[in-house]
Amino acid sequence: MQKTILITGCSTGIGYATAHYLAQQGWRVIATCRQVKDVQRLQQEGLETLQLDVTDSQQIQHVFDYIAQQGGQLDALFCNAGYGQPGMVEDVPRDALREIFETNVFGAWEVMNRAIAIFRQQNHGRIIINSSILGFAAMPFRGAYSSSKYALEGMADTLRQELHGSDIHISLLEPGPIQSEFRPNSVQKLYQYIDMEKVHQPEVYANQLQRLTTQGNASPFTLPAIACAKVCLNALTAKKPKARYGVTVPTKLFWWLRRLLPTVLFDWCCRLGGAKTR
Repeated sequence: MQKTILITGCSTGIGYATAHYLAQQGWRVIATCRQVKDVQRLQQEGLETLQLDVTDSQQIQHVFDYIAQQGGQLDALFCNAGYGQPGMVEDVPRDALREIFETNVFGAWEVMNRAIAIFRQQNHGRIIINSSILGFAAMPFRGAYSSSKYALEGMADTLRQELHGSDIHISLLEPGPIQSEFRPNSVQKLYQYIDMEKVHQPEVYANQLQRLTTQGNASPFTLPAIACAKVCLNALTAKKPKARYGVTVPTKLFWWLRRLLPTVLFDWCCRLGGAKTR
């Protein structure tokens, strides 16, 4: 029997690659995008696509009404929608923090709760949450984004315990540098919320802007988005899915460094890695 997965944030990058890859592997993919133009583009590419801005509860309701109208089957959910908000903590205003949490955390939370209600009724289901290396290794200039990913990791860890004994499984996808529109989109958010004339360390912003606007890959360890798509398939088909799936060398390295090093040395590694990661 064909399995069905709902994926958020499919316009580009990891969500886009995963939607196409799983469809090629025989899954029924319900892909979602925030903007109508992207919905139309993916529909033209042959994907079953709906509009979904995860900050909009009415749109979330519409998507799950659609699933119910189509028979109600949902075997998996990939919470992928999200974006980055660069800037030093002291410069990021409350409005920017509120906006990134609405998308990266609160939207994922609401979509997951709706999916879990279905999974409870059918006694099975899988959820993959797109976190990041920055969900366990905080790096300079990424405070807002890292905070949102730390929140997701806490939510996933809690859900894993609450759902223990059921056939509903939670896995975190933890990518490092991946080819996507992440950096260009982040630059837009930086200029939207940060007053560059009032920042206290302009040299830090100059260095970070150089990284964010670099053409091509900013890190030699950057992988194509299909690498994440293949890991998602593993998480969806494994008899006992892992709690965490690290993707890219930096993620795997920093996971071990976090466990082995004292905080002062791990902080040094994060400051060093922050110049090239994401």
